[in-house]
Amino acid sequence: MSNRAVISTPDAPAAIGPYSQAIKVGNTVWLSGQIPLAPGSSELVAGDITAQATQVFSNLAAVADAAGGSLQNAVKINISLTDLGHFNAVNEVMAQFLQAPYPARACVQVAALPKGAQIEIEAILAL
Repeated sequence: MSNRAVISTPDAPAAIGPYSQAIKVGNTVWLSGQIPLAPGSSELVAGDITAQATQVFSNLAAVADAAGGSLQNAVKINISLTDLGHFNAVNEVMAQFLQAPYPARACVQVAALPKGAQIEIEAILAL
């Protein structure tokens, strides 16, 4: 694909495997799942689910910015939580990063996430 572009920014954590932070094809950007790692670090941020969700959305926002957009361009967000009891707290954080009209979304509970994270979020943007 000649119009496939790799999106990368030092303002979000580097990939911890064989994948890119995001891939842009045409006006669509697929953002890889982000866990609550501080940029430039391979360590999880300290704190509760609110702190972890805030870091994840900040990481996604940095990648969206590097792609030439913002989280407001999100058309689909997938959230994985290790405890669905955190659903309301994550909604509160998400509302700080996005405004209506909100994207489509899925939120599921999973058994485990990389590095022991409590949350991972991926997104698709339409620029």
